[in-house]
Amino acid sequence: MISTIKKYFPNLSESQIAQFEALFPLYKEWNDKINVISRKDIDNLEVNHILHSLAIGKFISFLPGSSILDLGTGGGFPAIPLAILFPDVKFHLIDRIGKKLKVAQAVAEAIGLENVSFQHGDIGECNGKFDFVVSRAVMPQADIFKLTKKNISKTQRNGLPNGVITLKGGDLSTELLPIQNISETVDISDWFEEPFFNTKKIVYTTSA
Repeated sequence: MISTIKKYFPNLSESQIAQFEALFPLYKEWNDKINVISRKDIDNLEVNHILHSLAIGKFISFLPGSSILDLGTGGGFPAIPLAILFPDVKFHLIDRIGKKLKVAQAVAEAIGLENVSFQHGDIGECNGKFDFVVSRAVMPQADIFKLTKKNISKTQRNGLPNGVITLKGGDLSTELLPIQNISETVDISDWFEEPFFNTKKIVYTTSA
């Protein structure tokens, strides 16, 4: 069921494999009730959503004890796959759309994820401090950085300085102009060979 995930992450434990496998029936069941993933795309869940989220885990291996904010998590991407991959890291998922957050919460509970917390609301209502903010194409990078700068901890614990890590696609040259001096872009196709990733990128922004 998760052969592609196991190909790129061969050191998963049996419990992690079981959690990843459980995502498929859970998301299909919930997607029939609440459309969190495009109906025509649900069959591509492994590559287009789970593996795409896990690209962040190729870019950085979060150290145990780290805390990560997922801005605009929707149905739980990228945070839920990352929370499975990094069981000793805490993930806080926030979204303004309550019904989507409900799906993420139900999925997390069903697979026994204990390193996640949830907040229904706007980023302005989130006062926590985090090592990194992650997000999946929610808004322009400069906007995310501006909105979440107050939430990024000054205490450094990882190999990369704290900042914002997003999953994006296409030509980002115009979007990144305002923050190009504090941002870097990595092609996800450097790690994953599936055609879906040919135009997909990770963008990392830090003011450290």
